[in-house]
Amino acid sequence: MALETSPEQPAPVRQIANAIAGWIDRLGGVWVEGQIAQISRRPGMATVFMTLRDSVADISLQVTAPRHVVDSLATPLTEGASVVINAKPSYYANRGTLSLYAREIRPVGLGALLARLEQRRQLLAAEGLFAAELKRPLPFLPHTIGLVTAANSAAERDVLENVRRRWPGAAFRVIHAPMQGTRCVPDIVGALERLDTDTEVDVIVIARGGGSVEDLLPFSDEALIRAVHRATTAVVSAIGHEPDSPLLDLVADLRASTPTDAAKRVVPDVAEELALIDAGRSRARAAVHRLVDREQAHLDQIRSRPAMADPRTQIDLRLEEVAELRRRSRRVVGHRLDRASDQIHALRLQARALSPLETLRRGYAVAVDADGHLVSAATTEPGQEIMVRVADGRIWSTTTRSEADDLPDQSQEESDE
Repeated sequence: MALETSPEQPAPVRQIANAIAGWIDRLGGVWVEGQIAQISRRPGMATVFMTLRDSVADISLQVTAPRHVVDSLATPLTEGASVVINAKPSYYANRGTLSLYAREIRPVGLGALLARLEQRRQLLAAEGLFAAELKRPLPFLPHTIGLVTAANSAAERDVLENVRRRWPGAAFRVIHAPMQGTRCVPDIVGALERLDTDTEVDVIVIARGGGSVEDLLPFSDEALIRAVHRATTAVVSAIGHEPDSPLLDLVADLRASTPTDAAKRVVPDVAEELALIDAGRSRARAAVHRLVDREQAHLDQIRSRPAMADPRTQIDLRLEEVAELRRRSRRVVGHRLDRASDQIHALRLQARALSPLETLRRGYAVAVDADGHLVSAATTEPGQEIMVRVADGRIWSTTTRSEADDLPDQSQEESDE
């Protein structure tokens, strides 16, 4: 209902703003189609702010949406994406701004196609087809390179010419297959299986030039993805240009941004390898020269020492030392022999002094009976045979008479003492 106002009775701003908000609120939910011109995700906020632009006229509206609605999309929402939004118009009276509060967002056209591809990617990834541990390293120098591409295509020329420019002796096994159309996927799968069973093929390149997203759809086909996953030979994906990313790039053992890049990745550059060999030889030669020079300097240093300059000098010195040691040893041995001789002479004199024979030489004699017992004057009888031991021999004699002296009893003396 229209407000009744006049210059004398104007309506305040708040009344007009609230009236506009009430009129807009009666519109209810609407479906709006447009293109995302701007999207803003502020950290820590549960609301995403967007600008929705008409695809024909230069008209745009502000859109707010809960973050969970935007994050639930299979394909991340980006600027330029075409969408259909179920939203409710809302007028913010405090600032006098009109916006749409989005309840549901659906991508359309290319966005819907990308959403289906994203859903397929998630399903295949959940099966482990894109796992990093399944990627096989490419051989350093493949014996034969398998190539699957369209006949007489720019991609074929790029791969062949760049590979042969980098490594002229490279061998190819080329199988032509359509790169788009209804026969694209089955023909590529058949060519891949033929090359995979060839024992001479060490790496397989699937190459195609650029194109629209629709043109590259066969390279995201599930049948092709599973065929590459089953292959036992390393597969290189060289589809389109750098921004293109079909699912084949994820399952392949190596993704090349272009067919030319694939040629650079599958074979080394012969000029670079020769340069590396020359550099390695130079480093090895320099290292050997440094080692020889260091050892020669060490040898010269050893040879300059006195012992090596004239080895006889050391021998002469050692001969003098040996001669001096011999003289010293002779003196020491002589001194020890002299001391030992003196000790022997002293001991001989001492032993001789204690010997009974010396006593006999001084005129004493020892008399024993026939049994070898010492005889005494008290016990000797006349006519008894005795043997007298003198210094120079023995005398056998017969006693005629014996006479005992009166000597004190030794045992009695000892007891007296």
